[in-house]
Amino acid sequence: MDLLQALIIAIVEGLTEYLPISSTAHMGFTAALMGMEESEFLKMFQVSIQFGAILSIVALYWKKFFDFTNLTFYFKLAFSVIPALVLGYFFDDKIEAVLGNQIAISSVLVIGGVVLLFADKWFKNPTILDEKEITIKNGIAIGFWQCLAMMPGTSRSAASIIGGMAQGLSRKAAAEFSFFLAVPTMLAVTVYSIFVKTWGKGTATEMKGYEMILQDQDHITFFIIGNVVAFIVALVAVKTFINVLTKYGFKFWGWYRIVVGIGLLLYFYSAK
Repeated sequence: MDLLQALIIAIVEGLTEYLPISSTAHMGFTAALMGMEESEFLKMFQVSIQFGAILSIVALYWKKFFDFTNLTFYFKLAFSVIPALVLGYFFDDKIEAVLGNQIAISSVLVIGGVVLLFADKWFKNPTILDEKEITIKNGIAIGFWQCLAMMPGTSRSAASIIGGMAQGLSRKAAAEFSFFLAVPTMLAVTVYSIFVKTWGKGTATEMKGYEMILQDQDHITFFIIGNVVAFIVALVAVKTFINVLTKYGFKFWGWYRIVVGIGLLLYFYSAK
């Protein structure tokens, strides 16, 4: 990986992390299209730059995250993230096995796009317009919906937003709660992937490889620049997404997923 490739992947992460189009799929496709080989460093980089995207939400909604008088908000997030923590732990190996299958991920991208085309029709009459009206029960249900994104290509944002709308949330309220829920979810994934899974369970050979990665000045520079870029791009993407979603709904994103997914299917089939 060189600096330009690191910048491109970080931009893709920032643009897609909170959109209903799957950041994991887009980073994987981008790396594949640039001819990058799968490596331990690439995997770590793709996970680590999620931290920058996490910070963008904390920065945008800092009043919400640092309002320590509103303990209910923290309880909601704590309970809502439990399904992903539990199921993610048990299905981690199966998720890893699919990550390199670009044809499977492209197919999921298309299927998810078809679902988004009809999402607005299915949930027309919201009854919950603000985060304060969301109950812990609603939050747990959304947390289970979020688990659908364990299949790469599904999109955590799409699954949790549609899950929120299924609980009666408006599009805007569902999107914002999806962003809030992303913080503990992605933070847990990042910590688990880098510090628990890597350092706690890695073989001696893997550990040596990771030590070499962290001792490489270029790699450390890529980590820092990647997180900064992902943070800045995500700030813009979140604001834009909220406005587009509130005004136009899911159809645009549905068609985007279908067109891109079909294009990638044709590309990866022809590359076989």
